[in-house]
Amino acid sequence: MNRTTLAFIVLIIPWIAEGQNGLTLTLGDCYAKAETASALAGEKDSYRRIWELKDKNLSRAWLPSLDASGNLVYNSEVIDIGNSLGSLPIPGIGDAIKPLPHEQYKVNVDINQVIYDGGAIKGARAIEKADLLINEKQAETDLYKLRSQINTYYFNLLLLDRQEELLNNYLTIVTKRITSMQSGVENGVILRTDIDVMTTEKIKLEQQIRENHIRGESLLRILSGLTASEIDPSSELVMPVFETDTTDMISRPELEIFDLRKDQLDASLQVINSRRMPKAFGFATLGYGNPPGNNFFRDEFAPYYILGAGIKWNIFDWNKAKTEKQIIGLQHVIIENRQTDLTDNLTRLLEAKKAEISSLNALLETDLELISLRKRITISAESQYENGTITATDLLNEITAEKQVLINHEIHRINLAMAQADYYNISGKETE
Repeated sequence: MNRTTLAFIVLIIPWIAEGQNGLTLTLGDCYAKAETASALAGEKDSYRRIWELKDKNLSRAWLPSLDASGNLVYNSEVIDIGNSLGSLPIPGIGDAIKPLPHEQYKVNVDINQVIYDGGAIKGARAIEKADLLINEKQAETDLYKLRSQINTYYFNLLLLDRQEELLNNYLTIVTKRITSMQSGVENGVILRTDIDVMTTEKIKLEQQIRENHIRGESLLRILSGLTASEIDPSSELVMPVFETDTTDMISRPELEIFDLRKDQLDASLQVINSRRMPKAFGFATLGYGNPPGNNFFRDEFAPYYILGAGIKWNIFDWNKAKTEKQIIGLQHVIIENRQTDLTDNLTRLLEAKKAEISSLNALLETDLELISLRKRITISAESQYENGTITATDLLNEITAEKQVLINHEIHRINLAMAQADYYNISGKETE
């Protein structure tokens, strides 16, 4: 066998296997598709982009600010030094010094640079970062609500598929029984009403199968809409497997939001503290005017500049900072109380689900015993019918009872998986 042929076989085997096994769909796949398709999915990217823009603006506070200004000033009175010096016994000194101009013209560019802000910019950036994380977690919380909807439709589809399979099996059994009765009727051994009894059950089974099929198509359309994907009707829904050991650890995004809100309040405290810290800054003015700068003795347009630095410190704010800190302390208490309340509610829901899971596990154990008993009863009833000791109606009742026990078992099995999925959803644990 050459390499080309071998490579072709290696590539085509998975394709053949997929064609034989058919498509499969898992609960985790539905979760992922629904969350991707949801209109809320794009919010996280939007929130991050908003934060990036805000953070960039806050970072720019460290860059120097540039402001342009211009003014024209007319003074009704100015210092006339020549007139003041005219009384001195120096000939011509009064005429040599011109009076100051009444008009002043200035065009300036003012530059201000923050040197130390007491941590105000850092605190503001921390507040915005906490706001981003809160918004992201809120989007996750809203997406989490989709999972309970997915659970409902997914497990109902699983149940309908399994019921349809069982109904088809019993339809086959009843059809074979009707066929075997035909010869008995022809030979006069069996009454025609016995076939009528079985035919009635066959029609009922066919009706149930059609009803299940219609309901399944409806649920499949809803699930396709939630996942924004066309789910093939022939797809096999995989029964999820969960860990039997359930813990009460809760990691829901709602609880994380409370922690993030507390972080945001801590950042607000940093901003409040920064207001009481001294602020240092530098400044410069580049101008062009007449007179230039403060040189009032120069009556002409010329450039000039001013350089300087300063410090500002709010030494008393009438206890505003103290009051704001008290407000933040009260907000901390409110958040703590709400977090505790939500944790208690989720814990109670988990306890209820654990009780439901325990009850369903107990039912499944007794189901197996009932199924074994019912199968033996049905076999005995078939033997009795063949010997003519019971009627076809009696036989049908036993067959129907066995069918119902098997259906109940599947209902309990799927309800158990759904309860386990709900448990995972409540605790915030990811489904594998």
